Amino acid sequence: MRRKGFFYPVLILVAVNILNFYDRQVPGALAEPVRKEFHLTDAQLGLLGSAFIWLYAIVGLPLGRLADRWSRKKLLASGMGVWSLLTAYAALATSFGTLIFSRLGVAVGEAVAAPTATSWIGDLFPVQQRARALSLFMLGVPVGSALSFFFSGPIAQAYGWRTAMVIAALPALLLIPLLLTLPEPHRGASETGLQEPTATSFWSVLRIPTLWWIIASGALLNFNMYAIGTFLPAFFSRIHGSSLARSGIQTGIIYLIGGVTGGVLAGIWGDRIVQRRQDGRMLSAAAITFLAAPFSYIGIVLPRGFELLVMASLAVAYAALNGYYGLVYSSIQDIVPPAQRGTAMALYFMLMYMCGASMGPLLTGALSDAMAHRAAEAAGSGVVTEAFKAVGLQQAMLIIPVLSVGLALVLWVGSRTILKDLVHKPIAVPAAG
Repeated sequence: MRRKGFFYPVLILVAVNILNFYDRQVPGALAEPVRKEFHLTDAQLGLLGSAFIWLYAIVGLPLGRLADRWSRKKLLASGMGVWSLLTAYAALATSFGTLIFSRLGVAVGEAVAAPTATSWIGDLFPVQQRARALSLFMLGVPVGSALSFFFSGPIAQAYGWRTAMVIAALPALLLIPLLLTLPEPHRGASETGLQEPTATSFWSVLRIPTLWWIIASGALLNFNMYAIGTFLPAFFSRIHGSSLARSGIQTGIIYLIGGVTGGVLAGIWGDRIVQRRQDGRMLSAAAITFLAAPFSYIGIVLPRGFELLVMASLAVAYAALNGYYGLVYSSIQDIVPPAQRGTAMALYFMLMYMCGASMGPLLTGALSDAMAHRAAEAAGSGVVTEAFKAVGLQQAMLIIPVLSVGLALVLWVGSRTILKDLVHKPIAVPAAG
């Protein structure tokens, strides 16, 4: 295929990722009605997200290894079928345990998406174009999440949260036949100046120093991202008095405007800066993600009556966080040989999810419960009312700006090692004279 013909497969993969995150974010969009029907604590709400991530991380590694050896197209289509059916299964839930089972099934299906698709894209585009291609793919995170919040909240308010679950499951099933029509590139198709890719030891991936800094950054980033996805609609409902539909729309606007803006601009910048300095993507990621700290703090602490300023501040923070994907994911492609990219991405997801992302919903929820009880005790109340739960959630979400500072620092340290780890080493130019 000619290079321009690769745009269509990327669009299909972007659509897959949009539906991936649509279904992943449905529990966050429906958190308040589910909490009230099953009388859940915030820690239990967080456990829904954390249980998903734990299994997602564990099964992702063998599935990533499989993506390096088997048809990525067939593997991805199978995963889509599994996650769609288990999303719909949640509509039959009669207990918290049923909800957990549904999310575990979704985790198994969705664990194939990132390793297969990012490896696929790495074989479609050369190093100078990967940041834009991967940024486009990762727009599935904000766009899919935004659509989930836009539609799931209003549908649930009109027809019930169970109907919203069923509707969320249908589009991915309809996309599977289209995915199966795509031609799949051979591994290493976009590489120049490298030998034919061959399978090497799994352990050799672990000997790449920059990859460890990237894994640490992923843990910090996704702690924040999953805490936001789980609790932001509830934040608008409790702190700013929004209805279920309105909180979903507010969250969707933040994801759509902030996420798309951050992802697109970071992708364009990433492909420009790498032509000037090969550590530029990591340095840029450090600078951009640091912006999330002050803006998320402002968005969280502003009181009721400042909704527009809250949304604007959180949109900037989310844009800064979402800029991470194109810059850092393309850096992974730069430091890992073609035959190991599926494995490397699966390893990245397993470790950063287990060490950070899985803790985001659970610890934020537990912290929210603790802060709510503390507020009730300080007021001399023996009952934790909705007002105290609002205070608790607002205080718990202040962990987001704190970890954003840590994220920027880790990315900066990673930028100090990447030049030694590049697949395409910098060419030394002899000094004149």
